Amino acid sequence: MASTLEPGSSSANIYLPEEWSEAADSIAYESVTSPPPLSLICGAKNSGKTTFSRHLLNVLLQRYGKVAYLDTDVGQSEFTVPGFVSLTVVDKITPDLAIPCLKTPERCFYFGDVSSKRNPSTYLKYICALYDYYREQYMFDKSENAGRAELPLVVNTPGWVKGIGYEILVDMLRYISPTHVVKINISAESKNLPGGTFWLDGDCDGMVNVMEIKSAHRDSFNRSLLVQKDARLLRDLRIFAYFRQCFPSDKPITTIKELAYALASHSPYEVSISIIKIRHLHCQVPSSETYYSLNATIVGLAVSSEESEDLPWCVGLGIVRGIDTLKGVLYVITPVPPCTLEKVNLFLQGFIQIPTCLLQVKGCRSPYVTSNVLSDRFY
Repeated sequence: MASTLEPGSSSANIYLPEEWSEAADSIAYESVTSPPPLSLICGAKNSGKTTFSRHLLNVLLQRYGKVAYLDTDVGQSEFTVPGFVSLTVVDKITPDLAIPCLKTPERCFYFGDVSSKRNPSTYLKYICALYDYYREQYMFDKSENAGRAELPLVVNTPGWVKGIGYEILVDMLRYISPTHVVKINISAESKNLPGGTFWLDGDCDGMVNVMEIKSAHRDSFNRSLLVQKDARLLRDLRIFAYFRQCFPSDKPITTIKELAYALASHSPYEVSISIIKIRHLHCQVPSSETYYSLNATIVGLAVSSEESEDLPWCVGLGIVRGIDTLKGVLYVITPVPPCTLEKVNLFLQGFIQIPTCLLQVKGCRSPYVTSNVLSDRFY
């Protein structure tokens, strides 16, 4: 059955090769209805994994209505800002494959960095926990769970496929055990993944359908097929879009400068220091420097409990605008609604930073870079 985007069709200058459409249609329409397909997309950097994943998501939506999307690429997240590993349930087709959009994930963890290199074990633990959640919620014996729909799963992976990155991908594949693996190969063969079921030691090849497709470069009219990405710029744009949600959609904010002014004048939430724990994700900070390190940073807003102390769910991000140690409060700007913010008891500090252009606006004194934020009485 043909997909909505036919081979050779375009969406905002994204042109899909015929074999891409055939692979997506095969996954969506040649699979049994139950259990639905579990697809993992892998390949080297800039091979088109995200674009193919978006197309596959659209094709699956035509058959199933809802699709679960497990995003493991902390550097170029699909539906969240950078630094997250997330599971999102999607129920609407993306009309433009070139434009990413923010969605609220059903569950997510804040890893706090744009690469898993700093802490591969924690990164894998988060992915496994999200997959376990997916299995609990959307994979089950229908006889025992009448009225609940099973959902197909699309897993998008980062382009780090050598060294430790390769080992992480192998562990991920072994844990998830997808029904379909789509490997996108680029012209530089030395950068591609091995052929076949490279992650399996035994003779279980028949349990998974491996599809190898070529990265799209040019169509028959010599037009560029994939948009070249400026990774840092895309990450900053995601952060802009996220904190733009602090304001009503009809508020006239159309430029970065206008957003910077709006955030600088926006009334922050007061969060009592006494009820918040602080966790530094990838470094150790002396207790005497804890609040200095928090000021003017982006933090993950998480909910921790005794049962999930090592796996705190994250509900969003906040900017720590300032700290008043006399009052014992942190001033935080976030689009997270108050009813959710009330549950937050843990701030996670990683290496996702406020874009410099939000701190350096001509004619505007940024509240995030003021001096002497802390009172001497704190000590």
